[in-house]
Amino acid sequence: MNLNPEPGPEFDRATALRGALAHWRQDVPASLVVFLVAVPLCVGVAVASGVSAERGLVTGIVGGLVVGLLPGSSLQVSGPAAGLTVLVADAVHRFGPASLGVLVLAAGLLQIAMGLLRTGRWFRAISLSVVHGMLAGIGLILILGQLYAVSGRPAPRSGGGKIVHLPALVGDWFTGRAAGTALLMAAATIVLLTVWKKLPAPVRAVPAPLAAVALAAAATALFHLDVPRVEVDGLLDSISPPTRDALAAVTGAAGLGTVLAFALIASAESLFSAAAVDRMHHGPRTDYDRELTAQGIGNTLCGLLGALPMTAVIVRSAANVQAGARTKTSRVLHGLWLLLFAALIPAALGLIPLAVLGGVLIHAGAKLVPLPQVVALWREHRGELLVLVVTTAAIVLTTLFEGVLIGVALAVAKSAWQTSHLHIDLTDTGPDTPLRIRLSGNATFLRLPRLLDTLESLPTGRPVELDWTDLRHLDHACRTALLTWANRHTAHDETAVTWEPPLTLTT
Repeated sequence: MNLNPEPGPEFDRATALRGALAHWRQDVPASLVVFLVAVPLCVGVAVASGVSAERGLVTGIVGGLVVGLLPGSSLQVSGPAAGLTVLVADAVHRFGPASLGVLVLAAGLLQIAMGLLRTGRWFRAISLSVVHGMLAGIGLILILGQLYAVSGRPAPRSGGGKIVHLPALVGDWFTGRAAGTALLMAAATIVLLTVWKKLPAPVRAVPAPLAAVALAAAATALFHLDVPRVEVDGLLDSISPPTRDALAAVTGAAGLGTVLAFALIASAESLFSAAAVDRMHHGPRTDYDRELTAQGIGNTLCGLLGALPMTAVIVRSAANVQAGARTKTSRVLHGLWLLLFAALIPAALGLIPLAVLGGVLIHAGAKLVPLPQVVALWREHRGELLVLVVTTAAIVLTTLFEGVLIGVALAVAKSAWQTSHLHIDLTDTGPDTPLRIRLSGNATFLRLPRLLDTLESLPTGRPVELDWTDLRHLDHACRTALLTWANRHTAHDETAVTWEPPLTLTT
């Protein structure tokens, strides 16, 4: 009889079960904290995306009960994210709410394929400046959109339009044409969320978003405030499986671009969140490929249910870790609490004023703008700051997907320019000695104009010695240009061009 069996699937499951039960005292309270944080965010993201509040709760439920059980990351929590609000709202406007499920379903299947192909680790290669620029662009668009929403004014579709009409919106605030009560409620929400961390510890035990929503709902009911509230359809009524007619949304270039944007941005946000969460605890590290597959499975199911797309969310995940969670049990239980809340007391959603959700999202958008990183880059790496600013501006003025592509292209171009340093040293010891040119660094096409300017400015009738011993890289364009110049110099001036080390004078 083997008294020391090799670990197998049964052994691993038993070990995981014992671990979950051993930490239930930490995981159960943590799950309640995450649930209380998730409720206003799920509802707020759904409303800002142009769909019913219940669709946001469905995504949160799937993120807890399904993705929470899958391997990948142990402590980060998934659900609808503010970072995708702008993209989802545009998709709903362009293709209609009925097509949202098809788009999310296709994005989920693409994420599964990416996870199985082990592409998760490659997301860590994206420039941090592009990531911060993406988050800043999303945050600014979110803030601009919600400023119009809480003021009761129609928001321009484009980011540039929102900026251009911003002075007129501010004018409405002071002339009384904006919704004054809703605007004051949103402002009070932002102030409350900002100062919450400075309040006494017993007060901070209640999550700030939940406290803001509860106080606003109570004030609305007590003083009979005339402000728009969340519309309730019921959890089952909000489920909208994809239809045959909705499949047309993914057959065109615009639909495929939206699917690609959903998949890439949701994947990037989830894996960046995982990296951040891993730095917050000492437990198991994230398997990026498995986490990407788990997110894909979650989005596939969300698409089948007609819900919002899902990402791992740093706000919920940080709350989970800070509340003392130890295992996956906390995030699974948070999904169970969301299900019970949505199924048993859906009428509670109808008490929530839209203005307070707008304030929560404005505060969330402001937190996406990386001001500390901007200050640090200004002091140390202004080239990276340029990438961040251009990415942010491109996202605001174009689209999220196009802005990220512009940021990545600029980051690649900047890196190529910085790594192609070429040093050209010219030594002239007299008219009777050869001109000596020493090349070091990286000779790439980016430095070709400077190299040719130097060579073509050499005096005629003098032999030239080219020392390229210290060149780390000589690309095809520079090699061809050097050989062409050497052949022409030799033929025209009848003077020798010698190479150290020797280089064949043919192209």
